[in-house]
Amino acid sequence: MTGTQAPAAALVPADVFMTRLGTLCGQAFAGKVVSTDAADADMAGERLVMRVAACSSDEVRIPFAVGADRSRTWVVSRIPAGLRLKHDHRHADGTEDELSQYGGDTVNAGSQARQEFPADAFSKVLFETKGNPVSVTNVWAMEVTPTLFAYELRRPERFFRVEFDLTKPVGH
Repeated sequence: MTGTQAPAAALVPADVFMTRLGTLCGQAFAGKVVSTDAADADMAGERLVMRVAACSSDEVRIPFAVGADRSRTWVVSRIPAGLRLKHDHRHADGTEDELSQYGGDTVNAGSQARQEFPADAFSKVLFETKGNPVSVTNVWAMEVTPTLFAYELRRPERFFRVEFDLTKPVGH
């Protein structure tokens, strides 16, 4: 056929999502809790900063500071079937917390802007053995658009969401 072009290769949502995260590498952004769960009142009163600290084509590490507490890092990795989110929790001396490395893998393509991560088998066992059985139904999500990064946790009777304004980088 004349005058027509072959369709462009389909963009894989996970790849676009990782690229979007990668464009933020080296930058930090202030955030705020936008959910209204009473369990998050203390965190809502703290300065929240996420820093996209280490980036490769297969992994992005995002330390999340809550006030002076710098124990949390979100780790997003590219896996053959999609993406993986893990929560790396450390003590001030750098040793790993006993409640760490929980998270999950995407179970569908998601979108270029939003990916969801249901709790994986490792996390479910960890939550059960550490006395946190309600967390076995956790689904975490991340969103990244040109102006917003969001991190979210939901399960029955629980919703937490923090949003970061990507138009206003801050100092680390």
